[in-house]
Amino acid sequence: MRRLDNIDIRLLRVFVALADSGGFADAQITLNLSQPTLSTHLAELEKRIGAQLCHRGRKQFRLTEVGQATYDAALKLFRDLDDFGHRISAASGSLSGRLRIGTSDGVFTSDELGIQHALKRFMGPDSDVFIDLTLGTPSELEQQVADGERDVVIGPLSQKAPGVVYRDYCGEPHFLYCGRRHPLFALHDSRIDQGAIDAARFSVRSYRYFDDLYLVGHPRASASVIHMEAQLMLILSGNFIGFLPMHFASSWVESGDLRAIKPGSYTFSSRHLIAYRKADETRSLVQAFVRELIDRNRAFTAAS
Repeated sequence: MRRLDNIDIRLLRVFVALADSGGFADAQITLNLSQPTLSTHLAELEKRIGAQLCHRGRKQFRLTEVGQATYDAALKLFRDLDDFGHRISAASGSLSGRLRIGTSDGVFTSDELGIQHALKRFMGPDSDVFIDLTLGTPSELEQQVADGERDVVIGPLSQKAPGVVYRDYCGEPHFLYCGRRHPLFALHDSRIDQGAIDAARFSVRSYRYFDDLYLVGHPRASASVIHMEAQLMLILSGNFIGFLPMHFASSWVESGDLRAIKPGSYTFSSRHLIAYRKADETRSLVQAFVRELIDRNRAFTAAS
């Protein structure tokens, strides 16, 4: 039987990234490596394992049976390595290891929601923590933390994932906006009736499709987006109205490029939660970051 104890962990990480990307083209961007370098790493791993790991061609990339088994085993190995690091750091009283965080997009402009403020305090000068940060929709984040792909996620979650602990975090006020080039921009709110709203093209968040329509009473959507930056682009074009978080839109309002439409009528607050797996309630790295988030929020609330 071929000995596998000398396989370079880096080769496995390259292989997993290649599999996750579905081919060489996207993996080149993810890893910032050239295709010849990726091919060399893959060939070396296949040589050490003694089997072909994937079928690759110009239009197709798929794992072989051995490749799928290697991928699954590599993911388990990475989780075990992370757990090893967490256990050692807990025993030594220090924080180290990989912390996989997920959050909604468009929150960095919020002093209350932007996790950069918590990260500033969490990552001390001698910190040995590796941060893996990704953005996602609420449903994606919730699924990722339930599946163990993320350690901590923050967003307007549905609280439906089994085996997940949810902690209240903070609210995010939203208003209905139009851009400076939109016909409604120059109208006083008193002159904007439901007919004017219904006649405007309405852009919705795809994960809140019917909620957005219901909040405005609009008959149909003319566009849908996933990310807040895309929503902002559509509204700034002057062709669409749509909801944006108040903090995300504030700089554009101040510059005169956006305005809120009837803010007393068209508004809602999205409640953000912190979520982590119940199995991680004793993991010092996860709990230390969660405490930092909550402490930051309490300090902000007390100062407001």
